Amino acid sequence: MEIKEQGFDENGLLTLFREKNKHVDVQFGTVTIPPGERVPKEGLSKHEENEYSVIVKGRVEGESGGKPYKAWASNATLIPAGEEHWAVNAGDEPCQIVWALVKEK
Repeated sequence: MEIKEQGFDENGLLTLFREKNKHVDVQFGTVTIPPGERVPKEGLSKHEENEYSVIVKGRVEGESGGKPYKAWASNATLIPAGEEHWAVNAGDEPCQIVWALVKEK
């Protein structure tokens, strides 16, 4: 078993684990979004993996697949592969998120 501490790099994003082989491609990590910060800063994000997230602290608002959403601490979200999305920390405290990117093979 391998154990890693939760933490954040200078951009607020930390990939804790990555497993990539012929059967699976999974990344798992954490991110902190400061109050008022938008991710991405401009435009939309899109990736080829399903994005599963759990909001640990704070709240976010945004748009995914052209539909608005709001999520807060204890909520879990799924953004399907290829779906354009963005988020903003709509609260007054840092928003901490645990995420996993899972690529179907």
